[in-house]
Amino acid sequence: MSRISLQEFQSQETKRDLHVFYAQLRSMEPLHYVEDLNFWLTTTYEDALFVLKDPRFTKDRRKISTQQHEQDPLIASIFQNMLTVDQPDHSRLRRLVSKAFTPRMIEQLRQCIQQITDELLDAVQERGSMDVITEFAYPLPITVISEMLGIPVSDRASFRTWTQAIVNQREDTRTALEAFLHYIQSLLAAKCAHPGNDLVSRLVQVRENEDQLSETELVSMVFLLIVAGHETTVNLLGNGTLALLQHPDQMNLLRADPSLLPMAVEELLRYTAPVSLSDERWASEDIPLHGKVIRKGEQVTAALISANADTQQFSDPTKLDITRQENQHLAFGKGIHYCLGAPLARLEGQIAFGTLLRRLPDLRLAIQPNQLTWNINPMLHGLTSLPVVFQTSAQVYGTQDAPA
Repeated sequence: MSRISLQEFQSQETKRDLHVFYAQLRSMEPLHYVEDLNFWLTTTYEDALFVLKDPRFTKDRRKISTQQHEQDPLIASIFQNMLTVDQPDHSRLRRLVSKAFTPRMIEQLRQCIQQITDELLDAVQERGSMDVITEFAYPLPITVISEMLGIPVSDRASFRTWTQAIVNQREDTRTALEAFLHYIQSLLAAKCAHPGNDLVSRLVQVRENEDQLSETELVSMVFLLIVAGHETTVNLLGNGTLALLQHPDQMNLLRADPSLLPMAVEELLRYTAPVSLSDERWASEDIPLHGKVIRKGEQVTAALISANADTQQFSDPTKLDITRQENQHLAFGKGIHYCLGAPLARLEGQIAFGTLLRRLPDLRLAIQPNQLTWNINPMLHGLTSLPVVFQTSAQVYGTQDAPA
Protein backbone atom coordinates (compact mmCIF):
# COMPACT_ATOMS: atom_id res chain seq x y z
CA MET A 1 0.00 0.00 0.00
CA SER A 2 1.38 3.40 -1.00
CA ARG A 3 1.48 5.85 1.89
CA ILE A 4 1.98 9.63 1.73
CA SER A 5 2.87 11.89 4.64
CA LEU A 6 1.36 15.30 5.40
CA GLN A 7 4.83 16.79 5.04
CA GLU A 8 4.91 15.73 1.39
CA PHE A 9 1.65 17.61 0.76
CA GLN A 10 2.84 20.75 2.54
CA SER A 11 6.36 21.03 1.17
CA GLN A 12 7.08 24.03 -1.03
CA GLU A 13 8.68 21.73 -3.60
CA THR A 14 5.40 19.82 -3.95
CA LYS A 15 3.32 23.00 -4.03
CA ARG A 16 5.51 24.55 -6.75
CA ASP A 17 4.71 21.75 -9.18
CA LEU A 18 1.68 19.71 -8.18
CA HIS A 19 1.47 18.23 -11.67
CA VAL A 20 4.80 16.45 -11.21
CA PHE A 21 3.86 15.27 -7.71
CA TYR A 22 0.54 13.78 -8.77
CA ALA A 23 1.91 12.31 -12.00
CA GLN A 24 4.32 10.33 -9.82
CA LEU A 25 1.45 9.16 -7.62
CA ARG A 26 -0.66 8.10 -10.62
CA SER A 27 2.29 6.20 -12.07
CA MET A 28 2.61 4.22 -8.83
CA GLU A 29 -1.05 3.30 -8.30
CA PRO A 30 -4.45 5.05 -8.40
CA LEU A 31 -5.29 4.82 -4.68
CA HIS A 32 -3.04 6.00 -1.83
CA TYR A 33 -3.26 6.42 1.93
CA VAL A 34 -2.26 9.70 3.57
CA GLU A 35 -0.66 9.15 6.94
CA ASP A 36 -1.00 11.78 9.69
CA LEU A 37 -4.42 12.81 8.30
CA ASN A 38 -5.77 9.25 7.96
CA PHE A 39 -7.56 9.41 4.64
CA TRP A 40 -7.62 7.57 1.33
CA LEU A 41 -6.69 9.59 -1.76
CA THR A 42 -7.83 8.86 -5.31
CA THR A 43 -5.76 10.25 -8.18
CA THR A 44 -7.62 9.42 -11.42
CA TYR A 45 -10.52 11.17 -13.13
CA GLU A 46 -12.70 8.06 -13.09
CA ASP A 47 -12.14 7.49 -9.38
CA ALA A 48 -12.77 11.15 -8.59
CA LEU A 49 -16.18 10.90 -10.26
CA PHE A 50 -16.85 7.73 -8.29
CA VAL A 51 -16.06 9.38 -4.95
CA LEU A 52 -17.87 12.63 -5.76
CA LYS A 53 -21.08 10.99 -7.01
CA ASP A 54 -21.53 7.68 -5.18
CA PRO A 55 -24.00 8.20 -2.27
CA ARG A 56 -22.19 5.53 -0.24
CA PHE A 57 -19.56 8.19 0.43
CA THR A 58 -21.33 10.41 2.94
CA LYS A 59 -20.66 14.11 3.51
CA ASP A 60 -22.46 14.10 6.86
CA ARG A 61 -19.87 13.20 9.49
CA ARG A 62 -22.64 12.81 12.08
CA LYS A 63 -23.56 9.54 10.36
CA ILE A 64 -20.08 8.22 11.16
CA SER A 65 -19.50 9.64 14.62
CA THR A 66 -21.51 12.06 16.72
CA GLN A 67 -18.92 12.27 19.47
CA GLN A 68 -17.07 15.34 18.17
CA HIS A 69 -20.31 17.20 17.53
CA GLU A 70 -21.77 16.37 20.93
CA GLN A 71 -18.63 17.63 22.65
CA ASP A 72 -18.03 20.70 20.50
CA PRO A 73 -21.10 22.76 19.55
CA LEU A 74 -18.83 25.35 17.91
CA ILE A 75 -17.60 22.85 15.33
CA ALA A 76 -21.11 21.44 14.87
CA SER A 77 -22.47 24.90 14.06
CA ILE A 78 -20.46 25.18 10.84
CA PHE A 79 -21.49 21.75 9.53
CA GLN A 80 -25.16 22.48 8.87
CA ASN A 81 -24.96 23.68 5.28
CA MET A 82 -25.65 22.06 1.93
CA LEU A 83 -21.97 21.18 1.43
CA THR A 84 -21.84 19.00 4.54
CA VAL A 85 -25.09 17.02 4.43
CA ASP A 86 -26.55 14.25 2.26
CA GLN A 87 -29.97 13.70 0.73
CA PRO A 88 -32.68 14.61 1.48
CA ASP A 89 -31.24 17.42 3.65
CA HIS A 90 -28.99 18.60 0.84
CA SER A 91 -31.81 19.14 -1.65
CA ARG A 92 -33.87 20.97 0.95
CA LEU A 93 -31.02 23.37 1.84
CA ARG A 94 -29.91 23.89 -1.76
CA ARG A 95 -33.47 24.61 -2.86
CA LEU A 96 -33.93 27.21 -0.14
CA VAL A 97 -30.55 28.87 -0.73
CA SER A 98 -31.04 28.83 -4.52
CA LYS A 99 -34.18 30.94 -4.08
CA ALA A 100 -31.94 33.73 -2.80
CA PHE A 101 -28.72 32.95 -4.71
CA THR A 102 -30.08 33.20 -8.25
CA PRO A 103 -28.32 33.34 -11.66
CA ARG A 104 -30.08 36.65 -12.30
CA MET A 105 -28.63 38.09 -9.07
CA ILE A 106 -25.13 36.98 -10.09
CA GLU A 107 -25.42 38.47 -13.59
CA GLN A 108 -26.57 41.75 -12.03
CA LEU A 109 -23.20 41.86 -10.24
CA ARG A 110 -21.28 42.23 -13.52
CA GLN A 111 -21.10 46.03 -13.39
CA CYS A 112 -20.23 45.95 -9.67
CA ILE A 113 -17.39 43.46 -10.25
CA GLN A 114 -16.04 45.54 -13.12
CA GLN A 115 -16.10 48.69 -10.99
CA ILE A 116 -14.30 47.02 -8.09
CA THR A 117 -11.70 45.58 -10.49
CA ASP A 118 -11.05 48.97 -12.07
CA GLU A 119 -10.76 50.69 -8.68
CA LEU A 120 -8.19 48.16 -7.49
CA LEU A 121 -6.10 48.67 -10.62
CA ASP A 122 -6.53 52.47 -10.44
CA ALA A 123 -4.79 52.32 -7.07
CA VAL A 124 -1.65 50.64 -8.45
CA GLN A 125 -1.44 51.49 -12.15
CA GLU A 126 0.78 54.54 -11.86
CA ARG A 127 3.05 52.79 -9.37
CA GLY A 128 4.10 50.18 -11.90
CA SER A 129 4.08 47.31 -9.40
CA MET A 130 1.81 45.42 -7.04
CA ASP A 131 1.34 42.22 -5.10
CA VAL A 132 -1.38 40.45 -7.05
CA ILE A 133 -2.54 38.50 -3.99
CA THR A 134 -2.87 41.24 -1.39
CA GLU A 135 -3.80 44.11 -3.70
CA PHE A 136 -5.99 42.38 -6.28
CA ALA A 137 -6.80 38.67 -5.92
CA TYR A 138 -7.91 38.95 -2.28
CA PRO A 139 -9.76 42.31 -2.17
CA LEU A 140 -11.76 41.64 -5.35
CA PRO A 141 -13.74 38.53 -4.27
CA ILE A 142 -14.04 39.57 -0.61
CA THR A 143 -15.49 42.92 -1.69
CA VAL A 144 -17.88 41.21 -4.10
CA ILE A 145 -19.15 38.64 -1.57
CA SER A 146 -19.43 41.36 1.08
CA GLU A 147 -21.49 43.51 -1.25
CA MET A 148 -23.70 40.50 -1.99
CA LEU A 149 -24.19 39.67 1.67
CA GLY A 150 -24.70 43.27 2.78
CA ILE A 151 -21.64 43.38 5.05
CA PRO A 152 -20.49 46.90 6.04
CA VAL A 153 -17.15 48.02 4.59
CA SER A 154 -15.71 48.61 8.07
CA ASP A 155 -16.14 44.92 8.98
CA ARG A 156 -14.45 43.32 5.97
CA ALA A 157 -10.82 43.63 7.04
CA SER A 158 -11.40 41.08 9.79
CA PHE A 159 -12.36 38.34 7.33
CA ARG A 160 -8.87 37.86 5.93
CA THR A 161 -7.45 37.42 9.43
CA TRP A 162 -10.15 34.94 10.41
CA THR A 163 -10.17 32.90 7.20
CA GLN A 164 -6.38 32.67 7.00
CA ALA A 165 -6.25 31.33 10.57
CA ILE A 166 -9.01 28.80 9.82
CA VAL A 167 -7.82 27.70 6.37
CA ASN A 168 -4.17 27.33 7.42
CA GLN A 169 -5.12 25.68 10.73
CA ARG A 170 -2.96 27.94 12.87
CA GLU A 171 -2.80 27.91 16.65
CA ASP A 172 -5.39 30.69 16.80
CA THR A 173 -7.89 28.80 14.60
CA ARG A 174 -10.44 28.29 17.36
CA THR A 175 -10.27 31.91 18.51
CA ALA A 176 -10.73 33.06 14.92
CA LEU A 177 -13.66 30.68 14.40
CA GLU A 178 -15.38 31.90 17.57
CA ALA A 179 -14.98 35.54 16.51
CA PHE A 180 -16.17 34.75 12.98
CA LEU A 181 -19.32 32.93 14.10
CA HIS A 182 -20.12 35.59 16.69
CA TYR A 183 -19.93 38.19 13.93
CA ILE A 184 -22.26 36.18 11.68
CA GLN A 185 -24.79 35.78 14.50
CA SER A 186 -24.74 39.56 15.04
CA LEU A 187 -25.11 40.16 11.31
CA LEU A 188 -28.12 37.84 11.11
CA ALA A 189 -29.76 39.58 14.05
CA ALA A 190 -29.25 42.95 12.37
CA LYS A 191 -30.72 41.70 9.07
CA CYS A 192 -33.72 40.21 10.87
CA ALA A 193 -34.42 43.54 12.53
CA HIS A 194 -33.65 45.68 9.47
CA PRO A 195 -33.71 43.63 6.25
CA GLY A 196 -32.18 45.12 3.14
CA ASN A 197 -31.71 44.24 -0.52
CA ASP A 198 -28.90 41.75 0.09
CA LEU A 199 -28.34 38.00 0.15
CA VAL A 200 -28.31 37.59 3.94
CA SER A 201 -31.66 39.40 4.22
CA ARG A 202 -33.09 37.14 1.54
CA LEU A 203 -31.73 34.00 3.23
CA VAL A 204 -33.35 35.08 6.50
CA GLN A 205 -36.69 35.65 4.76
CA VAL A 206 -36.75 32.75 2.27
CA ARG A 207 -39.51 30.22 2.78
CA GLU A 208 -40.99 27.29 0.89
CA ASN A 209 -44.16 25.53 2.03
CA GLU A 210 -43.68 26.87 5.57
CA ASP A 211 -40.07 25.64 5.56
CA GLN A 212 -37.16 28.00 6.20
CA LEU A 213 -33.54 27.91 7.25
CA SER A 214 -32.96 27.46 10.99
CA GLU A 215 -30.62 29.82 12.85
CA THR A 216 -27.86 27.20 12.88
CA GLU A 217 -28.33 26.57 9.16
CA LEU A 218 -28.20 30.30 8.47
CA VAL A 219 -24.96 30.73 10.46
CA SER A 220 -23.38 27.74 8.73
CA MET A 221 -24.52 28.88 5.27
CA VAL A 222 -23.25 32.45 5.65
CA PHE A 223 -19.95 31.09 7.00
CA LEU A 224 -19.65 28.85 3.92
CA LEU A 225 -20.51 31.67 1.52
CA ILE A 226 -17.88 33.99 2.99
CA VAL A 227 -15.07 31.43 3.14
CA ALA A 228 -15.81 29.53 -0.07
CA GLY A 229 -16.97 32.70 -1.78
CA HIS A 230 -13.59 34.34 -1.63
CA GLU A 231 -10.75 32.02 -0.56
CA THR A 232 -10.97 29.76 -3.62
CA THR A 233 -11.38 32.72 -5.99
CA VAL A 234 -8.26 34.32 -4.51
CA ASN A 235 -6.41 31.17 -5.59
CA LEU A 236 -7.98 31.19 -9.06
CA LEU A 237 -6.89 34.79 -9.67
CA GLY A 238 -3.43 34.37 -8.15
CA ASN A 239 -2.62 30.97 -9.66
CA GLY A 240 -4.16 31.96 -12.98
CA THR A 241 -2.11 35.14 -13.23
CA LEU A 242 1.07 33.19 -12.47
CA ALA A 243 0.18 30.55 -15.07
CA LEU A 244 -0.32 33.21 -17.74
CA LEU A 245 2.96 34.91 -16.81
CA GLN A 246 4.76 31.59 -17.14
CA HIS A 247 3.08 30.92 -20.50
CA PRO A 248 3.49 34.23 -22.37
CA ASP A 249 2.19 32.76 -25.62
CA GLN A 250 -1.15 32.05 -23.91
CA MET A 251 -1.16 35.44 -22.17
CA ASN A 252 -0.53 37.26 -25.45
CA LEU A 253 -3.19 35.19 -27.21
CA LEU A 254 -5.75 36.09 -24.54
CA ARG A 255 -4.75 39.75 -24.56
CA ALA A 256 -5.18 39.84 -28.34
CA ASP A 257 -8.52 38.00 -28.30
CA PRO A 258 -10.69 38.68 -25.22
CA SER A 259 -13.43 36.47 -26.69
CA LEU A 260 -11.31 33.56 -25.40
CA LEU A 261 -11.88 34.61 -21.78
CA PRO A 262 -14.61 32.04 -20.96
CA MET A 263 -12.49 29.17 -22.30
CA ALA A 264 -9.37 30.60 -20.67
CA VAL A 265 -11.00 30.68 -17.24
CA GLU A 266 -12.09 27.04 -17.62
CA GLU A 267 -8.55 26.05 -18.57
CA LEU A 268 -7.03 28.01 -15.69
CA LEU A 269 -9.45 26.32 -13.30
CA ARG A 270 -8.39 22.92 -14.64
CA TYR A 271 -4.68 23.66 -14.84
CA THR A 272 -4.02 25.61 -11.62
CA ALA A 273 -6.26 23.76 -9.14
CA PRO A 274 -7.48 26.53 -6.77
CA VAL A 275 -8.91 23.61 -4.78
CA SER A 276 -6.45 20.75 -5.18
CA LEU A 277 -8.33 18.20 -3.03
CA SER A 278 -12.06 17.64 -2.68
CA ASP A 279 -13.55 18.08 0.75
CA GLU A 280 -13.77 14.93 2.82
CA ARG A 281 -16.25 12.10 2.55
CA TRP A 282 -16.68 8.97 4.68
CA ALA A 283 -17.47 5.44 3.61
CA SER A 284 -20.91 4.49 4.94
CA GLU A 285 -20.08 0.83 4.31
CA ASP A 286 -17.08 -1.24 3.26
CA ILE A 287 -16.27 -0.22 -0.35
CA PRO A 288 -13.75 -2.18 -2.46
CA LEU A 289 -11.54 -0.15 -4.79
CA HIS A 290 -8.47 -1.23 -6.76
CA GLY A 291 -7.94 -4.39 -4.74
CA LYS A 292 -8.21 -2.57 -1.42
CA VAL A 293 -11.15 -1.95 0.89
CA ILE A 294 -12.14 1.47 2.19
CA ARG A 295 -13.66 0.43 5.48
CA LYS A 296 -16.87 1.86 6.89
CA GLY A 297 -16.09 5.12 8.67
CA GLU A 298 -12.82 5.73 6.84
CA GLN A 299 -12.28 9.06 5.10
CA VAL A 300 -11.67 9.43 1.37
CA THR A 301 -10.69 12.46 -0.71
CA ALA A 302 -10.32 12.97 -4.47
CA ALA A 303 -7.21 14.75 -5.78
CA LEU A 304 -8.96 17.15 -8.15
CA ILE A 305 -5.77 18.49 -9.70
CA SER A 306 -4.64 14.95 -10.41
CA ALA A 307 -8.01 14.05 -11.96
CA ASN A 308 -7.79 17.20 -14.08
CA ALA A 309 -4.39 16.09 -15.39
CA ASP A 310 -5.37 12.49 -16.11
CA THR A 311 -4.22 11.52 -19.61
CA GLN A 312 -7.17 9.13 -19.85
CA GLN A 313 -9.49 12.15 -19.82
CA PHE A 314 -7.49 15.09 -21.21
CA SER A 315 -5.20 15.43 -24.20
CA ASP A 316 -1.75 16.75 -23.22
CA PRO A 317 -3.08 17.74 -19.76
CA THR A 318 0.12 19.35 -18.42
CA LYS A 319 -0.02 21.90 -21.24
CA LEU A 320 -1.85 25.17 -20.61
CA ASP A 321 -4.14 25.65 -23.60
CA ILE A 322 -6.73 28.43 -23.33
CA THR A 323 -8.37 27.21 -26.55
CA ARG A 324 -9.01 23.71 -25.14
CA GLN A 325 -12.41 22.55 -26.40
CA GLU A 326 -13.20 19.42 -24.37
CA ASN A 327 -12.74 20.53 -20.79
CA GLN A 328 -14.99 18.65 -18.38
CA HIS A 329 -12.77 19.54 -15.43
CA LEU A 330 -13.66 18.86 -11.80
CA ALA A 331 -12.53 22.17 -10.30
CA PHE A 332 -16.05 22.80 -8.96
CA GLY A 333 -16.66 19.18 -8.01
CA LYS A 334 -19.38 16.98 -9.47
CA GLY A 335 -22.66 15.44 -8.44
CA ILE A 336 -25.21 16.93 -6.05
CA HIS A 337 -22.55 18.93 -4.18
CA TYR A 338 -21.37 20.76 -7.30
CA CYS A 339 -20.30 24.28 -6.27
CA LEU A 340 -23.26 26.67 -6.06
CA GLY A 341 -20.92 29.64 -6.55
CA ALA A 342 -19.37 28.40 -9.81
CA PRO A 343 -21.15 31.02 -11.99
CA LEU A 344 -19.91 33.81 -9.71
CA ALA A 345 -16.31 32.52 -9.73
CA ARG A 346 -16.40 32.27 -13.52
CA LEU A 347 -17.73 35.81 -13.88
CA GLU A 348 -15.12 37.22 -11.47
CA GLY A 349 -12.36 35.36 -13.31
CA GLN A 350 -13.42 36.58 -16.75
CA ILE A 351 -13.65 40.20 -15.64
CA ALA A 352 -10.47 40.11 -13.54
CA PHE A 353 -8.20 38.49 -16.12
CA GLY A 354 -9.63 40.50 -18.99
CA THR A 355 -9.16 43.81 -17.18
CA LEU A 356 -5.74 42.89 -15.83
CA LEU A 357 -4.37 42.13 -19.29
CA ARG A 358 -6.04 45.13 -20.91
CA ARG A 359 -4.86 47.68 -18.37
CA LEU A 360 -1.39 46.47 -17.37
CA PRO A 361 0.98 46.36 -20.36
CA ASP A 362 4.21 44.35 -20.12
CA LEU A 363 2.98 42.49 -17.03
CA ARG A 364 5.75 40.28 -15.61
CA LEU A 365 7.01 38.66 -12.43
CA ALA A 366 9.06 40.85 -10.11
CA ILE A 367 10.92 37.87 -8.59
CA GLN A 368 12.12 34.48 -9.74
CA PRO A 369 9.45 31.73 -9.72
CA ASN A 370 11.45 29.66 -7.20
CA GLN A 371 11.19 32.56 -4.73
CA LEU A 372 7.39 32.30 -4.60
CA THR A 373 5.84 30.68 -1.53
CA TRP A 374 2.60 28.74 -1.21
CA ASN A 375 0.04 28.25 1.54
CA ILE A 376 0.50 24.93 3.32
CA ASN A 377 -3.14 23.82 3.44
CA PRO A 378 -3.18 20.51 1.54
CA MET A 379 -6.73 21.07 0.25
CA LEU A 380 -6.21 24.55 -1.21
CA HIS A 381 -3.54 25.54 -3.71
CA GLY A 382 -2.67 29.21 -3.39
CA LEU A 383 0.22 31.67 -3.29
CA THR A 384 1.01 33.77 -0.24
CA SER A 385 2.30 36.58 -2.46
CA LEU A 386 2.72 37.34 -6.17
CA PRO A 387 4.83 40.49 -6.84
CA VAL A 388 4.56 41.80 -10.40
CA VAL A 389 5.71 44.84 -12.35
CA PHE A 390 4.21 46.51 -15.42
CA GLN A 391 4.37 49.71 -17.43
CA THR A 392 2.72 52.86 -16.13
CA SER A 393 0.74 55.19 -18.38
CA ALA A 394 3.71 57.55 -18.54
CA GLN A 395 5.96 54.73 -19.75
CA VAL A 396 3.43 53.58 -22.34
CA TYR A 397 2.55 56.97 -23.79
CA GLY A 398 5.64 58.98 -22.86
CA THR A 399 5.58 61.53 -20.05
CA GLN A 400 4.30 64.38 -22.23
CA ASP A 401 1.49 62.35 -23.74
CA ALA A 402 0.33 60.42 -20.71
CA PRO A 403 -3.43 60.73 -20.24
CA ALA A 404 -4.56 62.84 -17.29
